Amino acid sequence: MIDREQVRKVAHLARLKVTPEEEEKFTTELGSILEYFEQLKELETENVKPTTRAIDVSNISRSDQLKPYENRDSLLGSAPESDGDYFKVPKILKEE
Repeated sequence: MIDREQVRKVAHLARLKVTPEEEEKFTTELGSILEYFEQLKELETENVKPTTRAIDVSNISRSDQLKPYENRDSLLGSAPESDGDYFKVPKILKEE
């Protein structure tokens, strides 16, 4: 199904250096993988909807909930500069 020349070509495209022994090994292994894909072609998939996952997964993330930080004053106090309730940082954009 796959020969050593094809293995050399794939190795070249992947920028891999392979020895003649590895070429032989990969020829066998890649051949086995491709045979498995041929078996998958025999499966009946006519009525199977396309999907990106094998199982149905819904959004499991929680929604964001705003809540005040308990040690806000100590956090602002450890900043190099603050202005009221905000951190003061150097300007990075030019005004035009």
